[in-house]
This record gives sequence, C-alpha cells and structure tokens, in this order.
Amino acid sequence: MPYVPEDVDHTFYHTARSVQDSLAPSAEQRVTLIVAGCYIIAIGILWHVPYLSAIIYPFKLLTVGFHEMSHAFMGVLTCAHIHSIELDPREGGETRMSGGIPWLTLPAGYLGSGFIGAALIVCGFDTNASKVASLVLAAFFVFTLWWARRDWLTWVLIIGMAGLIVLFWFVGGGVALRFFILFIGVMSCLYVLWDIIDDTIDRKVNSSDASAFAEICGCCPSQVWGVIWLIIAFCFFAAGILIGLVAFKQSAAQQASDSEHFLPVPGSSARLSFSTSPATLLGTVLSASLLMYAM
Repeated sequence: MPYVPEDVDHTFYHTARSVQDSLAPSAEQRVTLIVAGCYIIAIGILWHVPYLSAIIYPFKLLTVGFHEMSHAFMGVLTCAHIHSIELDPREGGETRMSGGIPWLTLPAGYLGSGFIGAALIVCGFDTNASKVASLVLAAFFVFTLWWARRDWLTWVLIIGMAGLIVLFWFVGGGVALRFFILFIGVMSCLYVLWDIIDDTIDRKVNSSDASAFAEICGCCPSQVWGVIWLIIAFCFFAAGILIGLVAFKQSAAQQASDSEHFLPVPGSSARLSFSTSPATLLGTVLSASLLMYAM
C-alpha cells in the first residue's frame, strides 16, 4: 500500500490512480502497441520508396474511399442526394451530391476518415471487436459500391479488401484479422494527417475541401482550417490508442477463448454460444466510438 500524505485529497488521489491503472498497458496491449509502432515505421518508409510504395497503394486508395464515403454519409444525414462516388488511380476521389449542408459535408471527408481509422485502432486491440469492425466495414462497403456502381476501381478495391478480411478471419482464430484491422486503422489515421498537410497547409493542390470550406465561411483562410482539422485528426488518432488501452484488457488467452464462442471459424470445435454477447460487445465498440467523436 503506497504512502499517501494526509494533506492529499483522497478522492483526487484514487481517481488519478484509477486513470493510471486503466491506461497502463497489459502484456497483450504492449504487443499491440509495438505492432502499431512497427506499422507506423513501415508505412513511413514505404510511403516514399519507389516501387515498394506499391505495397501500400491499395490501402491508400481504401483511405481515399473512407474519405469519400464520409462525405456521402454526412450528405445523407443532411438530406443530400448522392449522385456518385469515384476513386482516381492517382489517389484522388470525388463525391458528387446535391443539397446537404456544406458546413458539415466538406470537413466530413478528412475528419470522418480519421474517425474511422481511430475506431478501427480501438477494435484492433481485441479479436472479437475486430470481427464486429469487419462486419461494420462490410456494411459500409455495400453502400459505397451502390454509390460507386459505375466506378470499376472502387469495385476492384472493395472486393479485394473484402477478400482479405475473409481470409484473415480464418487465420489464427481471428488474430490475423485483429492485426489487419489495426493496420487499416493506423494507415487511415496516418493518411489523413498527411492528406490534410499536403492539401491545406502546404497547398500542393489548387483546390481542396478546406479551400471550399474557407470560401463558404469567409472568416479564415484554408490553412487555418487545415491546422484545426489536423489537430482534430491527431486527437482522434491518440484517442483511438487510449480508448483501446482502457476498453480491452483481456489477455491473449482470454481473447482466444472469447473468439471461439463469438462468430467462430466454421468447422471449429466451439459451439456458437456467446459468453460475451454480440449486443454487449457492439455496445462497447459504439460507446468507444461515440466517446472519441465527443472528444
């Protein structure tokens, strides 16, 4: 029992200790953090190396798809009519819509894809949460394919990613899927940070969501909005890691046991009995996502 001076507020002390204990990584979480760190280093190297950059090219396009999908979903929420989504092989994209609220639909691309990346990082801390995340991604893919039904590149990309998700679901009882979801989350967050800097702060393109937003707002240049969005995107990234540390403390053995009873691989010896119910797990993931959005 640590010594606590009498003049220290006990409520504050115990709260601080509780926060410290919650954020202290377990053995399995340390593995996850190390893997995430390796992802960051590998992505940073591959990003600028000729020929090798082709390895992460499909994931860059996937993040562009998250960007355009976020525009579209915010458009739907603000009663816009979505005409189409298109991806450009040069890592660009376009969402065509009419109506909606530009104050919300324009920043939704950067911030929405950053939020998606952060939510995937949270799920990357737990095998069952990764299974839930993959099912949610599948629903997003269906909507995106509908809006991009005439864009062959989007079809190829999404079908390929869906195939990888199914493949990794069968490897190691879902452990491979967990690290795949973690990779997509890290990749998405990093791409958002780079995209905001490239499009709005360095101004390497003539037009961007930030420049269009600045024209509508009229009070600040696009660089200012770029900095604001960059800070928000970085907070999403950090929140994804912190919430993952707090929400999923299970050991590798516990995760493996839970995974055997939650949407198990066909043919496994486990019966489909839910020691952790899907509703409870989905509620945990949604609560974590809402907490990140509130931040």
